[in-house]
Amino acid sequence: MKRNTLFLLITLLLSLTISWLVADKVVESKLSAVALEADRSRSSATTSAPGLAHRRVVTTEIGNFSDAAETAVHTVVYVKVVKRAAKVPSSIMDLIFGFATPKDQVGMGSGVIIREDGYIVTNNHVIDGADQIEVTLENNRSYPAKLVGTDPATDIALLKIEEDSLPAIALGDSDHLRLGEWVLAIGSPYDLRSTITAGIVSAKGRSLPNYDGQYRVESFIQTDAAVNPGNSGGALINTLGELVGINTSIISLTGSYAGYSFAVPVNIVKKITEDFISYGEVRRAILGISMTDITNSMARQFELDSMEGVYVAEVYPNSAADKAGIKVGDVITEINLNKVKNGAAVQEQMNRLRPGEQAAITIKRGGKQIDLIVSL
Repeated sequence: MKRNTLFLLITLLLSLTISWLVADKVVESKLSAVALEADRSRSSATTSAPGLAHRRVVTTEIGNFSDAAETAVHTVVYVKVVKRAAKVPSSIMDLIFGFATPKDQVGMGSGVIIREDGYIVTNNHVIDGADQIEVTLENNRSYPAKLVGTDPATDIALLKIEEDSLPAIALGDSDHLRLGEWVLAIGSPYDLRSTITAGIVSAKGRSLPNYDGQYRVESFIQTDAAVNPGNSGGALINTLGELVGINTSIISLTGSYAGYSFAVPVNIVKKITEDFISYGEVRRAILGISMTDITNSMARQFELDSMEGVYVAEVYPNSAADKAGIKVGDVITEINLNKVKNGAAVQEQMNRLRPGEQAAITIKRGGKQIDLIVSL
C-alpha cells in the first residue's frame, strides 16, 4: 500500500514538471513570435512613416559629430599668456632688507586658426595686458605669437604666428544658425586641451549686463554646450565643422559652467579680423541714434502695433540717421534685409559695416513701413 502511494506521488510530480516545461516552451515560443512581429512592424514603420524616418536622419546627423569634431579640433590652439610682475617694494622693510622677487602671472585660453598663414583669433580678455603670448598647436608644437589687433568692444583679438600651411577652420554663417541646432564647443578648459562638448543653440542676439560702463557690441549666441575657464577664445562649430562663433563667457555663480555659455557670432568675427589685417584697426560705421528695446508699456504709450524692432529715442544732428530722414519715434525693424528684434541685433548689423558704406534700413512710422538707404 505504501509503495503504491509513493509511486502515485512520484508519478504526479513528474506529470506536473513535464506540464510546466511544455507550457513554458509554448509561452516562450509565443513571446518570440510576438517580438519578431514587433521588430518587423518597427522596421516597416521606420521605412514608411515620415516621422520615424526623420528621426533616423537626426540620429545620423548626431553621429556626424565625429566628422565635424575631427576636422575642426586640429584648428583650435592653446594660448598661454605671461604678465610680467612689477618689481616694486611694498613697504619700508622691503627697501631695507630687500624683497622677494614677484612671480609672473600666467594665464591660459584658446584660439582658432582662421588662415593657413598663421592668423589666429581669440578673446581680448585672454591676452589683455600680456607681455608674452605663446600658442601651442593641437600637435603640441609651440610658437611665440604677435598681437595684430584687439577690440574690447567685441572681446575679439587677432594673433599671428610665423608658420605656413596651417590647418585653418572653415568659416560658417552665424545668420543661418537656428534655435535648437546642434553645436560643438572646442577649447582647453582647466588646461584640458582639445576638449569637445556638445549642446544646442539656446538663443540668439543675447546681450549681457555691462557693469564697467564701457562700450560693448554684444549679440551673443547662447548655447548649453559646457564652457569653462580656458575655453575662452575657442571654437563654436556646427555639425559641418564650420566656425559659427568664438566662445567668450558664461553666466555662473561659481565661475564654472552652469548651463549658460555665450559666443561672439562668426559674422562679427569676420569683419573685425578683416579690419585688423587690412587697416590695423577696427573701422565702425555710426548710425547716430539713441535706441531702446520696446516694452509693453512703450507699445501702449506710443500706440505701436508691434513689439518687433527698436524704438528710436534720439537722433543726433547731422548724423547718418538724421540725413537719411530717421526721426524720433520711428521703429527700426530691418537692416540690410535682416530683422532686428532688439538693440543687440542692431549693434550686430551695424558692426558689420564700415564708414562710407550704405545700409538699407526699414522703419515703421505711424503704422506705415518706410524703406530708407542710409549713407554711413
